[in-house]
Amino acid sequence: MTDLHPSRRLSRGALIIAVGAALAAATLVVFGAVLPAEFNKDPLGLGRLTGLSRLWAPSETEIRGRTAAGPLARFYPTPARSDVVEIPLGNVGGGVGRYSLEYKVRMKQGAVLLYDWEAIDLKDPSLLAYDFHGHTPAEPDKPMTVATHRKGKGASGHGSLIAPFDGIQGWFFDNSSDAPIVIRIKLHGFYELVPPGEEGNEEGIVANLPAGAVRAKMTTR
Repeated sequence: MTDLHPSRRLSRGALIIAVGAALAAATLVVFGAVLPAEFNKDPLGLGRLTGLSRLWAPSETEIRGRTAAGPLARFYPTPARSDVVEIPLGNVGGGVGRYSLEYKVRMKQGAVLLYDWEAIDLKDPSLLAYDFHGHTPAEPDKPMTVATHRKGKGASGHGSLIAPFDGIQGWFFDNSSDAPIVIRIKLHGFYELVPPGEEGNEEGIVANLPAGAVRAKMTTR
């Protein structure tokens, strides 16, 4: 019968084998389980095979869903739209068309608008003034809420807007150069075009017309 007495000492060779086996097992546990699960390191490929690598996750810092400007995620009942608006502007004393006008779109409070505009054929950017602003609809016996977003002089503008209230938002352009120009505005977001002749589009600008058709109007107005 084999002697299983606990006081029996292992031989030197058996002890070395036992220690080596323990170290090998510990190494396998560290490289095959601990590193994939805790640190997303998988040098042996065992984490991927066993699924342990899916247990790893980075530390998290929670960002709350609102800021002073409103919720970070916004949802709308209608899809986003895109339009290109070309606005012909005459020159001061040129006798053809208006050299200043206003163009706006309708937006609900919290709606987002992305825009890019540029002045085509403008040689001196300092001769075009713009005022990006908005206001609530004009109603009898009711005060109007207004907001100025940006004003200055230049040949282009790029940015975004979160509408501060229900109303119309857009630009007033004034061309003081000695030649007619075209303002091209690219819009994308959650808004509605103002029909020609209504408040915000009194000059009857029609969106998405070919550039050639817009330039032709400059010689006939």
